[in-house]
Amino acid sequence: MSMSRNSSPHVLHPGPTSFYGWRIAWTLALTQTIGYGVLYYAFSVFIKPMEAELGWNRTETSLGFSLALLVAGVLAIPVGRWVDRHGARGLMTFGSLLGSLVVLAWGFVEHRGVFWLLCGGLGVASSMVQYPVAFTVLAVWFKRYRSKAMLIVTLAAGLASTIFIPLCTGLMYSLGWREALRVLALILAVGTIPAHFLVIRRCPQDLGLAPDGEAITAQTEGESSSLTHRQALSTPTFWWLALAFSLSSLVALAVAAHMVPLLTERGYPTGLAAAAAGSVGLWQLVGRIVYTPLSERLSLFALSAGFSALHGAGILCLLGLPGALGLWGFAALFGLGNGSMSLAKAALVAEMYGSAHYGSINGNLTLFTAFTSMLAPLGAGLLHDYAGGYAPALWILAAASLGSALAIHRAGRHPIAAEATA
Repeated sequence: MSMSRNSSPHVLHPGPTSFYGWRIAWTLALTQTIGYGVLYYAFSVFIKPMEAELGWNRTETSLGFSLALLVAGVLAIPVGRWVDRHGARGLMTFGSLLGSLVVLAWGFVEHRGVFWLLCGGLGVASSMVQYPVAFTVLAVWFKRYRSKAMLIVTLAAGLASTIFIPLCTGLMYSLGWREALRVLALILAVGTIPAHFLVIRRCPQDLGLAPDGEAITAQTEGESSSLTHRQALSTPTFWWLALAFSLSSLVALAVAAHMVPLLTERGYPTGLAAAAAGSVGLWQLVGRIVYTPLSERLSLFALSAGFSALHGAGILCLLGLPGALGLWGFAALFGLGNGSMSLAKAALVAEMYGSAHYGSINGNLTLFTAFTSMLAPLGAGLLHDYAGGYAPALWILAAASLGSALAIHRAGRHPIAAEATA
């Protein structure tokens, strides 16, 4: 842990630029941006037109998003173990192909059952191509420069909402929601399948190198040890982190799934709501840019707890401040918190438990967050239909954000070294 804290000068001047790991990082930056834009952020844009044409209610459409999140979470453990043992190349390539086919089929859907089945397929594809797998790849290829590599990926992917929410909205108005989905399926296929197949590789040792492009020595081989997933599960820190990121996911996913209709319900025009929702991605970039250098100087736990609380602060702005002040205050604070949480989870898992079993440990953590992820869109939809608006759900989400921050703070009171020795 001390090494990553004291190596901040090297982050500004990383190892050999010819190191193959940087090619992987930039490739994942592209594919994560497209993957999150199509498989995640597009959903909220198509809720209203689907309901209008097919006669469904908000609970029924929200159930589809919840099923996708649940399936992705349940598959996190086997996917993580697969990547630890076999690498991510074949898995991410197949996931990209599957996701493209499912999005294409979504454009032809007529019945609820078929829609829910396709959402399950989206969950399978997402489990194979999104952040948990990408971060597992980076954790294997980098050590000293891991935070820089993850920043490269998340800075680009943070633009997913900024690019794809307005893009999906424009496609929907110009082509209709069904044709828009077919265009998105093509974008996903062309932008991710070849990149994953041609660029992703298992580990630097296959090229005769240690992480960061350094030569393999007895010292670097000795540094490769890390906790197994069973050892990680025996530590209190893991369970506090599981609670923290479950609550954080609850907040992030509930808002993401309902962001555009949520904002329009509060009186903002559709175009302005889409612009504000898209700006969340820009603020995510700011959050990641600020979080990364601070993580090299401050306690990861204290820093992550503070950024987690920004989720709730943004929601309170929307609830308590009038007009444009509330709208843009929400976009800024929620985006700052949202952007940092993806880095916080990756950094805490890698630093606390090492890289050798990163995929399995992160998979276990993702499984526990899957249950709140499943409840988030569905619960927000149910509360909306029951209460006739989003206000009760927003108050609950603000409280959950505070709970997440407190759980991260509590996790920091359990030193991993002592737990692992015990």
